[in-house]
Amino acid sequence: MNPFRQMLDSAGSDAPLGSWIMSASPIVAEAMGCAGFAWGVLDMEHTPLDLMDLVHMLQGVASTPMLPVVRVPWNDTVTVKRVLDAGAATLLFPFVQNADEARRAVAAARYPPQGVRGMAGMSRGSRFGTNPNHFKTANQQVSVIVQLETPAAVAQLEAIAAVEGVDALFLGPGDLSGAMGHVGNVTHPEVMDVMSRCAQRCRAIGKPVGTVGGTPEVVSQYRAMGYTFVAIASDLGLLMRAAQAAVKTLAAPQGQTLARAGGDQTQPGGY
Repeated sequence: MNPFRQMLDSAGSDAPLGSWIMSASPIVAEAMGCAGFAWGVLDMEHTPLDLMDLVHMLQGVASTPMLPVVRVPWNDTVTVKRVLDAGAATLLFPFVQNADEARRAVAAARYPPQGVRGMAGMSRGSRFGTNPNHFKTANQQVSVIVQLETPAAVAQLEAIAAVEGVDALFLGPGDLSGAMGHVGNVTHPEVMDVMSRCAQRCRAIGKPVGTVGGTPEVVSQYRAMGYTFVAIASDLGLLMRAAQAAVKTLAAPQGQTLARAGGDQTQPGGY
């Protein structure tokens, strides 16, 4: 069975915490995997990540507890085939608008007769031909998550969720907020209301649903709404916040810097 589906099945009332990997760096992905995240999105949609880089990132996180979810750049059969052959097992499809697009995503991730995925015997996904019965078992081992990012997609939530082979939904608050006329304001009351109602609708039909929040406070709100898996920020987002906070602290006049640092100065090693 697919490890991501197993994680969701065993999570109970706890929403497994993940993060986004935007750096396209195998070593940063490996470090994030060691940080304690249950899952992480290796993003090919909004990063310069190419296929060989993806292989290196999958190799890096394989030694960590973090389960990789690969967001493909688009709902494209050729790209999906290559990503699966590279060894990805859980795919996140961006900007799925309706049930037909969801069916196309599932078909791209399945070998015939359930789908249209092309067959290759010497891929990393088949352990280079050493995985017994790969072509007969792969369909059950691949997980498909589809991302809803507009009011039009949200209106089709139940129809999309009902597509056989769609294992989970994912609400993208960034694009959703923009499509609702609240660009850059993912916590606008109207956006949060839609997010809350989507979680309720998914709970009513028994479909796992995930999302991403920028801060612990927002993630806590999503968890309280009933989201079953939630990501916090990204590797670059967390890095930039820490870096900017350090620069801001040390750029202040010396007296203010010491006062702001406070008790940190008494910690062993002065860190």
